[in-house]
Amino acid sequence: MKAIRRFTVRTVLPESIAPLARLATNLRWSWHLPTRELFASLDQQLWDESAHDPVSFLGSVSREQLQQLSEDPAVVQRVQEAAEGLQRYLEEPRWYQGLSEDAPKCIAYFSPEFGITEVLPQYSGGLGILAGDHLKAASDLGVPLIGVGLLYQAGYFKQSLSRDAWQQETYPVLDPDGLPLTLLREADGSPALISLPLPDGRELQAWIWRADVGRVPLLLLDSNVPGNDDAARLITDRLYGGGGDHRLQQELLLGMGGVKALRAYQRLSGVPAPEVFHTNEGHAGFLGIERIRELIESKQLNWDEALAAGRASTVFTTHTPVPAGIDRFQKAQIQHFFEAGLAPGVPIENILSLGSESYEGGDPAVFNMAVMGLRLAQRANGVAKLHGVVSREMFSGLWPGFDHAEVPISSVTNGVHVPTWVDPKVSELVIERSGGSLLDQPDWSKVYHVPDAELWALRGELRAALIEDVRRRVRASWKKRGAADAELAWTDSVLDPQVLTIGFARRVPTYKRLTLMLRDPDRLKALLLNDTHPIQLVIAGKSHPADDAGKKMIQDLVRFTDDPEVRHRIVFLPNYDIAMARTLFPGCDVWLNNPLRPLEACGTSGMKAAINGGLNLSVLDGWWDEMYDGENGWAIPTANNGASAEERDDIEAAALYELLETQVAPRFYGEGGTTEAAGAAGASTELVSELPTHWISMIKHTLATLGPAVSAERMLDDYVHKLYEPAAIAGRAATADDFAAARALAAWKSKVVAAWPALSVEHVDSVGVSDNPQIGDTLAVRAYVNLDGLASSDVRVEAAFGKALDTDELSDTKSVALQPTEDLGNGRYVFTGEVVIDRSGSFGYTVRVLPEHSGLASRAELGLITSA
Repeated sequence: MKAIRRFTVRTVLPESIAPLARLATNLRWSWHLPTRELFASLDQQLWDESAHDPVSFLGSVSREQLQQLSEDPAVVQRVQEAAEGLQRYLEEPRWYQGLSEDAPKCIAYFSPEFGITEVLPQYSGGLGILAGDHLKAASDLGVPLIGVGLLYQAGYFKQSLSRDAWQQETYPVLDPDGLPLTLLREADGSPALISLPLPDGRELQAWIWRADVGRVPLLLLDSNVPGNDDAARLITDRLYGGGGDHRLQQELLLGMGGVKALRAYQRLSGVPAPEVFHTNEGHAGFLGIERIRELIESKQLNWDEALAAGRASTVFTTHTPVPAGIDRFQKAQIQHFFEAGLAPGVPIENILSLGSESYEGGDPAVFNMAVMGLRLAQRANGVAKLHGVVSREMFSGLWPGFDHAEVPISSVTNGVHVPTWVDPKVSELVIERSGGSLLDQPDWSKVYHVPDAELWALRGELRAALIEDVRRRVRASWKKRGAADAELAWTDSVLDPQVLTIGFARRVPTYKRLTLMLRDPDRLKALLLNDTHPIQLVIAGKSHPADDAGKKMIQDLVRFTDDPEVRHRIVFLPNYDIAMARTLFPGCDVWLNNPLRPLEACGTSGMKAAINGGLNLSVLDGWWDEMYDGENGWAIPTANNGASAEERDDIEAAALYELLETQVAPRFYGEGGTTEAAGAAGASTELVSELPTHWISMIKHTLATLGPAVSAERMLDDYVHKLYEPAAIAGRAATADDFAAARALAAWKSKVVAAWPALSVEHVDSVGVSDNPQIGDTLAVRAYVNLDGLASSDVRVEAAFGKALDTDELSDTKSVALQPTEDLGNGRYVFTGEVVIDRSGSFGYTVRVLPEHSGLASRAELGLITSA
């Protein structure tokens, strides 16, 4: 029989152990080992059966057992101490509380997905994991952040393999009542509800679920509510599950509905209104439209004034290194939905202009979500230094006339939440040696004092734990593929605890090149079965359900791993998630990453390996491009840009094989390699007695240098000082005195934009350079500029100088401001200044004019420039 309705009944706990409920629903337990150990100690078997989910665990404990626990003084004491510890964590001042008054009182962080724990499966990959780590680090540091997202009824998907190794997806429906969530309610107990109008007189309503991520509330909007029609109830059905109108409605709910949810939460909880809005990727960009609507309606601002006020306090982060990864809709779709009354009082043509690809090579019929995100935010960033370079180039069309380096997109390199991703054994070592907790940013350099033998033994324990988990997962995967128990005895000896273990786990779009390792199958086999320096590979990853090319890559790889000759040395694990990652990252000796450079925005999986003592073997892309130093791993050489796709893969695969054969494997095994042949399936290997001292020194160097550099705490510090504080200061200035500055900036901008086409540099004189110029000579520059009605204070006239290439393009440029020294009348001015020749070789200069105003975050902000 099938149930016609399913719901979860929550356990009523005896009063003496009632704090267990709060400990279970605050997701701090997901990175706080003592809390997890407390639950495990109550009933280890039930804890394992519940997949280490405290809410599920409490629901599984019988009333009789709960009563027995409540009468055990030792249990009651441990529960009370844990509850008091949580309370102190939630209330005590942290790092952020020691900052200046410039720090924002509240920050809203919008993201389409959040990867906090496998118990709350609302993530697909790196973007969601990063968002989860952002919230956790904010909690640990005391950053007053509120997360905003969607609650997907089926999350992303669960992955399995068919007998012929084709990816299969299933979508188990989640019951919010069985998740660590609470429903936001009005004072009368009814669910708080937000609504958006839809075309054809329909309405989209959503409940607001709250997850507590330590100190950080995460608000998740759920459209599966009784007041919606069937189509509206399905808007939050799956993460990235639909396209077209379905995806657009998800993003309207996330952005516009998310702001409405924030306002409801403010009203009901009394928290301060966010001073900064952080848009994590373009999916959430519509939040800016809702904020403009609010300002037009409540403050009687016009469009330009509301846009200026909203932009000042908005931060936009792009994670996408390729245009194909950006959500784009037809303008007609956008118009259709906004004509339903989504933003009354806001001119629809102005909304459409925000996402317009109004630049060379753009599609005039398309609405680009990332472009809108950039136009709605005064501050924008990529997620690694190289990704900042890529982003400045990719979006340079929005700032015509500016060099790529001047495009106002900065970078904050991603980080990982160390308490979440470091293995307890590693954390014990770090804490023991540094004398502080992981929350207090330990001194990672103390790892140099750990004896080599102790560190090497720890790496062996972590590798063995991974292999135990792999064997269980491989057996389960084969059973799902239809194999009988009698066929699976070989899974008991999959992988070897003594063999160099290499990990590769990530989403499977084609640019990440899952199958680059298969480029020469015979050479890979020789590496796997080498007599003295064998390697073994643990591979995992999901392909998007609509990506058949990615699924084919998985199929090709799995078919290789199915070969009885090598299947004890290479495995593919389906359904990669946070739970799998807990043993995978610590247990791998080397983390492999071979994307097409520069298409990896950041790639934080290698960071998670590094904090556990794993060494990276990666193309110089994403974070590795800036943090590789020659002793923390290896850089896979890349082909030059002139190579074809086939040639590039051949060259880079060969480079990968050579590194493994000549450097990685020999260094892991030290001088002697293994004592027994490793070729036969199931054969055991033993390392020689000598420790691989060079390898161990690389582990210590990796932990000491990358431990602090890749932490999400470092990332949050960067966001606070580089982006949040400046945005808060600008937002306060824009809104002060009834938005006087925002009104003035909007009026000034309109004046400048209107006058700019007629502005010109009429003539430039320079004197002071001899026939044989030398370093240190001074060039006096005199520029005649027609400002066409603008004041000299409205602009910056500058001399830009640098190395002059054969094309007369300038590189490695600097600039000096020229000062207005003469008013010639009729809008004409003379600007003068001096340029000191600071380099030998070809030298050149030019004069250019840019808008200048104290309300701009960058002189390139308006995209206006005039050159001589």
